[in-house]
Amino acid sequence: MKKTIKIPKKKFKIYNPKLKEECGVFGVSNNKDSAALTALGLHALQHRGQEGCGIVTFDGKKYYSEKRFGLVGDNFNKEKVLNSLPGDYAIGHNRYSTTGENTLRNIQPFFADTNAGGIGVAHNGNLTNSITLRNRLVQDGAIFHTTSDTETIVQLIAKSKRNKTIDKVIDAIFQIQGGYALVMLTQNTLIGVRDPHGIRPLVIGKIKDSYVFASETCALDIIGAKYIRDVENGEVVYIENNELKSIKPFPARKVRPCVFEYIYFARPDSLLNGKSAYEHRKQFGIELAKENKIKADIVVPVPDSGNAAALGFAQHLGINFELGLIRNHYVGRTFIEPSQKIRSLGVKLKLNANQSTIKDKIIILIDDSLVRGTTSHKIVKMLYDAGAKEVHVKIACPEIRFPDFYGVDTPTKKELLAANKTNDEICEYIGAKSLDFLSLEGVYRAMGFNKRDNNYPQLTDHYFTGEYPVKPIDELGDDKITQLSLLSTASNN
Repeated sequence: MKKTIKIPKKKFKIYNPKLKEECGVFGVSNNKDSAALTALGLHALQHRGQEGCGIVTFDGKKYYSEKRFGLVGDNFNKEKVLNSLPGDYAIGHNRYSTTGENTLRNIQPFFADTNAGGIGVAHNGNLTNSITLRNRLVQDGAIFHTTSDTETIVQLIAKSKRNKTIDKVIDAIFQIQGGYALVMLTQNTLIGVRDPHGIRPLVIGKIKDSYVFASETCALDIIGAKYIRDVENGEVVYIENNELKSIKPFPARKVRPCVFEYIYFARPDSLLNGKSAYEHRKQFGIELAKENKIKADIVVPVPDSGNAAALGFAQHLGINFELGLIRNHYVGRTFIEPSQKIRSLGVKLKLNANQSTIKDKIIILIDDSLVRGTTSHKIVKMLYDAGAKEVHVKIACPEIRFPDFYGVDTPTKKELLAANKTNDEICEYIGAKSLDFLSLEGVYRAMGFNKRDNNYPQLTDHYFTGEYPVKPIDELGDDKITQLSLLSTASNN
């Protein structure tokens, strides 16, 4: 009899309309302060997940684990907690739960004992064949303790018949598909894995004699580690006897990193392809200005996501850049259990119009992306209510028309505004005087690529094109897409 997976009911959260990258991973080898360094690294990666965090360490004999709800700084800031995590090797994980159970059992890193010894796994991304694999494993007698597809990876490693742990890992990753970055810890060996297309990011650093793996370079900076290189697409890198070793088990494929790492997910100071995310975003704004020359009094960003693009736009056209919206940085995702009346305040919990700056002004409002449009509608109305003469909205990426299956919390296609409305209809919906998106060609120009050359696509840009580098095996129509999205986003956090 075929078993089915029950999707837990969604718990209440303050709505966040942005795309959400689900988690950050970190690992360090051969360092007596491994737990403290991992806590610092996770703190630098806090933007990738705020609902839970965990650290697993190994002292040469035993593994130790601490998992907590909430922010890294609220949980791993005491000497007592860090002293409970002895050992020279550690891995850590930040969780961004989007649906599903918000329980400790879903917080990573996961740990399991196998016939080759213990192994801890921290995972960023989604598997596009997770339901298929999970059902097969359950039918073979596997018992799952979480709703996470990361546990599927652990089960595959445990069931492998290979002798060496590194071979078990390779055996497992040959069976999984999707976009993923893995950091694993097993008996004085730190392992990093990146999916064959390099969709999800993973970098290598070094501090003295210790190697470090992290989702972004900003996590290296905070501990004073030197950036060495990115883990290549389809590469398995492991630190054994304090030496960095590499295996490339997959056939060679073109690297295709997720375009939204450049547009939104990565912290502005993190390096992507040799340049900071800030520089890339500023260049998106410049290309947007080239495509949309317009007369206005001021350029206003939607903070903080639109800041760099708005600055590039303003500088290119010689228009004043102003902070016409002020952000309250102290509103968390859970904030309070508000009444409907309080919830109806919506975006005002986080943003407020700077009236003296925008009154009687023709405004160009810049944001990095537009998903459902509900927040854009509220922001435009807020600016008009504060006395703006005209509001022209410019978006520093193309229209998002397709959902994601590789570790990004996107709505189903029917919820994506640009998938269901024309540009004029979207403009009318958000209440703007005009609306323009950066073209896909503009995105590629900004990054030094040519969309029309023979190497296209250089990025995973399915959000705009519908061209998926890895097809979801679990996809069986719209209802199955929804289930896949729910299971995946409930898990890899």
